[in-house]
Amino acid sequence: MTRMHNPAHPGEVLREYLPESLGVTEAARRLGVTRQALSALLNGRAGISAEMALRLEAALGTSAEMWIEMQAGHDLWRARQQPQPKVLKIAA
Repeated sequence: MTRMHNPAHPGEVLREYLPESLGVTEAARRLGVTRQALSALLNGRAGISAEMALRLEAALGTSAEMWIEMQAGHDLWRARQQPQPKVLKIAA
């Protein structure tokens, strides 16, 4: 499996799915979340939870797994950019 270099935050990808004519307030209303919650996601200040992934699946016809995997890939990439702690092997 190849590693992605700096994968996009899922909120950035979500922006591509939302029609330009649909404002954040209306998109949030349709998703059943607050405007603040959706804005934080779209601006990369919040991640996609399993609950939000299910909402996006229902609203956009995408899969919840796609959103969860995208978030996990982004989180893992960011974690790998940080200094790693010394870890000792547990099993041989």
